[in-house]
Amino acid sequence: MPIKPLSILFILFFFIVANGQEHPPIKTFSPNEYGAENQNWAISQSKEKEIYIANSIGLLVYNGAKWVLYNSPNQTNIRSVKVIDELIYTGCYKEFGYWKKNNFGILNYTSLSSELEISFLDDEEIWNIINVDDFILFQSLKRIYVYSKSDNTCSVINSKSTIYKVFKINEGVYFQKTKEGIFEIVDGKAQLVSNHPILKENLLVNIFNHQGNILFQTEDNGFYIFKNNTLTKWDISANNLLSNDRIYSSIKLKDNSFILGTISNGILHLTANGDIKHHINQDNGLSNNTVLSVFEDVDKNVWLGLENGINCININSPFSIYNDKKGEVGSVNASILFKDFLYIGTNQGLFYKEINSENQFKLIPGTKGAVWCLTDINGTLFCGHNSGTFIINGTQAALISDVQGTWNIKTIPENNHLLLQGNYNGLNIIENKQGQWVFRNKIEGFDGSSRYFEMLNNTDVFVSHEYKGVFKIKLDANYIKTISVLKDTSVAKGLKTSIIKYKNNILYTQKDGIFKFNEVKNRFERDSVLSKFFSKEEYTSGKLVFNKDTNTLWAFSLENMSYLTTSKLSNSYKINTISLPSSLRNDITGYENISYINNNKYLYGNTLGYIIIDLDKLTYKSHKVYLNSISNGNYKNGFKSQFLDISKKGIFKNNENNFEFNYSVPEYNKYLEAEYQYKLEGIYDEWSNWSSHPSVLFENLPYGEYTFYVKSRLGNEVSENIETYSFKIDAPWYLTKVMFAIYFILLALFSLLMHTLYKRYYRKQREKLLYRTQRELELKELENKEQVMLHNNDKLRQDIDNKNRELGISTMSLIKKNEFLNTIKSELQKSQDPKSLKRVIKIIDKNLTNTDDWHAFEEAFNNADKDFLKKIKSQHPALTSNDLKLCAYLRLNLTSKEIAPLLNISSRSVEVKRYRLRKKMDLPHESSLTDYILEI
Repeated sequence: MPIKPLSILFILFFFIVANGQEHPPIKTFSPNEYGAENQNWAISQSKEKEIYIANSIGLLVYNGAKWVLYNSPNQTNIRSVKVIDELIYTGCYKEFGYWKKNNFGILNYTSLSSELEISFLDDEEIWNIINVDDFILFQSLKRIYVYSKSDNTCSVINSKSTIYKVFKINEGVYFQKTKEGIFEIVDGKAQLVSNHPILKENLLVNIFNHQGNILFQTEDNGFYIFKNNTLTKWDISANNLLSNDRIYSSIKLKDNSFILGTISNGILHLTANGDIKHHINQDNGLSNNTVLSVFEDVDKNVWLGLENGINCININSPFSIYNDKKGEVGSVNASILFKDFLYIGTNQGLFYKEINSENQFKLIPGTKGAVWCLTDINGTLFCGHNSGTFIINGTQAALISDVQGTWNIKTIPENNHLLLQGNYNGLNIIENKQGQWVFRNKIEGFDGSSRYFEMLNNTDVFVSHEYKGVFKIKLDANYIKTISVLKDTSVAKGLKTSIIKYKNNILYTQKDGIFKFNEVKNRFERDSVLSKFFSKEEYTSGKLVFNKDTNTLWAFSLENMSYLTTSKLSNSYKINTISLPSSLRNDITGYENISYINNNKYLYGNTLGYIIIDLDKLTYKSHKVYLNSISNGNYKNGFKSQFLDISKKGIFKNNENNFEFNYSVPEYNKYLEAEYQYKLEGIYDEWSNWSSHPSVLFENLPYGEYTFYVKSRLGNEVSENIETYSFKIDAPWYLTKVMFAIYFILLALFSLLMHTLYKRYYRKQREKLLYRTQRELELKELENKEQVMLHNNDKLRQDIDNKNRELGISTMSLIKKNEFLNTIKSELQKSQDPKSLKRVIKIIDKNLTNTDDWHAFEEAFNNADKDFLKKIKSQHPALTSNDLKLCAYLRLNLTSKEIAPLLNISSRSVEVKRYRLRKKMDLPHESSLTDYILEI
């Protein structure tokens, strides 16, 4: 059928619209994430909310935390899946049957076709499974197998033409035979319902009971109403688009709207009246444009089985997403709804579109560059821009101040014709002159960047600077210059801090809390109520946003967005929390912004675009946490684990002391992240910190009894249940009762042995003691003898010393005597009487040659130096007695001068004797005679 030019224009317009519209949050799963093949043919869900998907390689199971793949029973594509009661039925190539979860949390497969001995046709595959009462129908392209659960029998409905799909409408089962029409199964047989040419020539995607009529949906030609055996086109606004898109899969949602999955253009979401509500494709969120299967879960999320991947769309989410994937708009810093236009200020400029339209955003000419604020002041829209300040009138912008970097613009109390604006270079004044706003002056005396500022009164201004701190500035009455600039020391400076005026109070926010200015004390004081917005650990930004339209104060933390409302009756505060983590909301940290749109909806700007938050849809339903599986193992010969029976208490060997618990919350909301808390009673009796990790491993647990507890949290809602599992680890073999009995016997034997050994030991010790005592007595006796010997030796040494002294004295006496006699002799020889002199000299010579002196000396010398004379005589037999005398005197180390008197000769004669003595001893010329004699 040819496409009309008008249809082409409509399609092009629709694609432009689709790219510019908000859409529900989408969770995407790639084949790498779920660990299976690309194609996903059918989807179903169990009462525990687990998702089951027929994948080309097997059965995929998703519990909200983890994907598990069970390979196809015959290694072929699984084409269909249907959860019925406790069983998961699947169909594939020449095979159908069911999977059942055992007590270990593992699915086991049972082949019904094998039990029933089904003889399949060539290349037959099971494409659809539906259940009616006590029957389950398995549809292939040529047959419908009707299986009775009650009597375990199976009947077959054959068809010569292709059976395209089978449908359950109310309690009836319908199917289409190509080229033949629509049939209904009645009493196990096919009965023609209609063979209208439309139904014969067009393949049906689905059949719906809608608004009291039967609605046939074709692949290529939209919907037809079947009433009173007549077929008429359903006249809806989406028909032009439907006629140009091939629909492969569809579903009617619980709210009576429709999701249509196309072959190449994503999904269409139609209202109950057939109007297009959303068109979502690969350009604005889907993983792939070919939708093979569509399913709505119990929480009204729409699951898509794609040609490449799996998506989950949170159709009823309170959040709607506008993502600027192409980067044409940029990060949203400010937004406002003003006179039926929605304006968003981004890092690329100011954009607009009409509210409630699906048009794309357009740039207001002249506003390229970063937009910092959008402010409605008395019906005039001001835009704070990197280039200055603009006034926005519809789709036009007029620059009224070219002072760069207008962070914010505020009114001055009791001065309607003046506005105060904070710029990169400080504070500036703009003035209304004859109905026109113009720049008036810069306030002199303060040049710091004034992103956050608030007026306390007519002339006092607080400015918060992240790097410098908070300043209190006093202005003159004409707002020309500053009178004083004082730094406030009652609060600390810091990154991501801010200042705001709320209910006539100046609030300063930093990581330690929210501080309120006390005018009486002239200082900031921590406000305990407002500081509950966030904990120190969850602090990401001190940015607060006050929305005057709804009188709400907004704050942003790591895990939540919060807003403050006040009771009209009591004026008390109430903090409301929206569970939307910073990582998911794509914050522009420090530049968070939120504005009221309408109907309790708010626009939150982020790095990718914005999120529309519908507070009326914010509901936190109860949920359950499930303990999916427990594995146990040990590290002997490598880690070996096995799954455990969750339904009963486990008793394990001592070396089987490593346990891994896997748990999950089957919640599929993109912006709700499940967190878990656990404890292991018996060793870790305190609850753990909240964590998003869906498993925990305990290693090398000691023996004893344990109970594992786990609970979950979605946002601020804690699970209604706590899952538990109790188990016991046996004591090691060496601590069993039998071993304790053996230990007792061994202890008794050991005690007896030790008693015997100790007796023997002490006997030997006594013997050793007696022997030691005897030895000590003997040693004492030897010591005494040694003492006596030492005493005798000391006495002998004393005697030798005495003899040496006597020898020395004798020698010196002889020397002195002979010297004296020689002196007298010399003097007498000088006398005049020869006779008398000769007689005296003779007497003196007799005394000088007296041998008695020598004998006395010799005796003393031998006492002091025993056997010296004998030794030298034996060594030199040729020595005379005079030579021996000379040797003795040399032994005493006497000089020649000292020896001369003793020998009664001159010193010269002594030298001669020494020379002759050397010759007799044959001493070399270089040897010393004295040294030689001393060494003998």
